[in-house]
Amino acid sequence: PEAGNHTLLTEFVLSGLSSHPELQHLLFFIFCFVYTMTVIGNLLICMVTVHPTLHMPMYFFLRVLSFLDISTASIVVPKMLASFISEDTSISYMGCVTQLYCVIFLATSEWYLLAAMAYDRYVAICNPLRYTVIMNTKVCLSLVLLSCCSGNVVSVVQTAWVFTLPFCGPRKINYFFCDVPPLILLSCSDTSLYEKQIITATVLVIFTPFFLILVSYACIISSILKISSAESRHKTFSTCSSNLTVVTLYCASGTLIYLRPKSSNSQDIKKVLALIYTTIIPTLNPLIYSLRNKEVREVLIRVMALLMKK
Repeated sequence: PEAGNHTLLTEFVLSGLSSHPELQHLLFFIFCFVYTMTVIGNLLICMVTVHPTLHMPMYFFLRVLSFLDISTASIVVPKMLASFISEDTSISYMGCVTQLYCVIFLATSEWYLLAAMAYDRYVAICNPLRYTVIMNTKVCLSLVLLSCCSGNVVSVVQTAWVFTLPFCGPRKINYFFCDVPPLILLSCSDTSLYEKQIITATVLVIFTPFFLILVSYACIISSILKISSAESRHKTFSTCSSNLTVVTLYCASGTLIYLRPKSSNSQDIKKVLALIYTTIIPTLNPLIYSLRNKEVREVLIRVMALLMKK
């Protein structure tokens, strides 16, 4: 495994979230609870949004978002939980490749999906009379497919670049999952070209959708200000501020992690930032995007009542 060529490497060792043994069991229970809430919350959204009364583009996007959130958490958290209670924190070479590909694919797809959802809200609020015409089934499916295709392209390119680097140093990854910054720190070759490439990709992948989201919400807020009812303005502002909070967290964490990929002195900070988009945001999304919605809550209550009768 310590040979000079990465093709001879059979496994990596993940250092985990914390190096303090006394915290391992506490962290296990905390993140086990968080993961359980993530899965339950997002599964509920997937179940509820198929209800006939919620047959709208917004709820279709929410269903896809919930699926991506469950997938992201499931790729990262179970392995992290195992590291808290097991002395074996190794991950196979192909397991690391697969995990990196999946994390980048899911994160990028979700980021573009959030941009599509912002556009959907823009059309619904700023052009309500043509909403059903503009946001028809074909357009919604195309936006989701475009998000996933973008995620796949970015993930394939980034994963291929990382694993063509020679790993001839220590095989221990100072992280709780396989990600780009800690992996390139293990390379013994000059990674300056790759660092420039990943910075360019970060700007394109994160800031392009972020700009589109900001433009959409700027138009939405402009329309809100024209609403005469103070209650309606407050309700719409509340929804927009919650959505923008998630978007800002997503943008900030991704930017701080990937704009300085080889900054070794900030790995602990990067672990916390990575927790935000792989664990915390998937837990918050059902609350912010769905359960605060009156229609979703009403359907959820009816569904839960039916389940309890059975």
